[in-house]
Amino acid sequence: MTLQERIREWAQPIYFLGQNPITLTGAVITTSTALTTIAFWFYDIFLPGPPHPYIGLLVFLVLPGVFVLGLLLIPLGIWLRRTSLRGTGNLPSSYPAIDLRLPVVRRTFEWVAFATILNLLIVGTASYRGVEYMDSTSFCGTTCHTVMAPEYSAYQNSPHSRVGCVECHIGPGASWFVRAKVTGLRQVYMVTFHNYPRPIPSPVANLRPARETCEQCHWPQRFTGDKFLVNTSYKEDEKNTPQTDVLLLKVGGRTWQGSVGIHGHHLAEGVRIHYISTDPERQTIPVVDYTDDRGKTTEFISTDVKPTKEQLDKGEHRTMDCVDCHNRPTHAFDLPENAVDKQMSLGHISPELPYIRKKAVEVLKVNYPTRDVARQNITGELNSFYRTNYPQIYQTHRALVQQAGDEVAAIYLRNIFPDMHLTWGAHPNNLGHNDSPGCFRCHDGSHTSADGQTITNDCSACHQVLAAEEENPKILTDLGMK
Repeated sequence: MTLQERIREWAQPIYFLGQNPITLTGAVITTSTALTTIAFWFYDIFLPGPPHPYIGLLVFLVLPGVFVLGLLLIPLGIWLRRTSLRGTGNLPSSYPAIDLRLPVVRRTFEWVAFATILNLLIVGTASYRGVEYMDSTSFCGTTCHTVMAPEYSAYQNSPHSRVGCVECHIGPGASWFVRAKVTGLRQVYMVTFHNYPRPIPSPVANLRPARETCEQCHWPQRFTGDKFLVNTSYKEDEKNTPQTDVLLLKVGGRTWQGSVGIHGHHLAEGVRIHYISTDPERQTIPVVDYTDDRGKTTEFISTDVKPTKEQLDKGEHRTMDCVDCHNRPTHAFDLPENAVDKQMSLGHISPELPYIRKKAVEVLKVNYPTRDVARQNITGELNSFYRTNYPQIYQTHRALVQQAGDEVAAIYLRNIFPDMHLTWGAHPNNLGHNDSPGCFRCHDGSHTSADGQTITNDCSACHQVLAAEEENPKILTDLGMK
């Protein structure tokens, strides 16, 4: 049998059975959706700027879905007509002949062949673009606006704001990609029916191990030496008197002395620390297992927290990694005092304004019903304060007052989301121990081993305090930094 005869034999039943409303409707849907999709692709490629998130949903997810639906309707219609004709006994034993010598028939099959190849290209491209879009920061941060607004706001103001969400939340490899998309179906359901938790729970229970994500860029064994830290805060007096803390942070790592410092003792090569937490937030840690450089493992049990065996069995048994301390590396929310100090240090809030530190923290801690009300009341309250109590300063430095009001309102809007029940301190930051237990979850002096060893709570183990709340630290003058 020649190739032409094979094509004719294959095409005759499809041509005959394809003359039905469902198949023709599928052909129309597929063709029109293909043209619309291609037009949007040209728009996305040649016009600057990312698409609006909801346009993205249409272009990369909805239209390809409709396109595939049209493709499925074509064989469905053929199958239904064949079943119907067979049921009524009208299915022909031989189908009407198709004369490929006729130009109109030949052109029809040439068009079908071309359309089939084009459809395959569109499906392949749409699948790729759809996955690419679902992996974009725009999709993660703005599509589910109410749910992700707090996390996206924190992300935009973080050191990782140029790192894509999927780099940390999925990482490389197909297995975690598939797992993330399957998990995403449950999240879509929760968003659709508004039964998602408020705020989003922290930490993420099934986050991929940091060795497979964070350590693609950060390598604890290569963090060596000490880090010099200078932090300025302000008193709540009229002059907003600055006070400076200077620390030498013992970052550590791996040196000729072995594992030293914070990273060396906590994240040396190999499994170093296991622990059990009895609360979902990992703030209560009654048991810690530590393996030293010689391979000896010691169990430290808290004498302050005394859970039952059942609580320990049900608790989270975890191998320590980066996110146990750096638990808010990107989605960090400030406390009002820290946020105001930072903006004052940057000059965004002028320390020349009397009592600005005290007043800013005061208006930030008010419980406003909505974010819009907060913005209006914060700027209005600060303007009213200086207009009433310092009229001369208000007249001569009105621009500074206005700027301060806008910056304080911006602090609130970056950190507080009433719709998501996200308030000050909702997500404790474990890096350090000033604002939450952090390091003291284990380094509290009460975790003791059977042979009398205790997890140290000596400050000098992690840092050396060179100046504490000093107005003019001598160490900075000696180093030529003042």
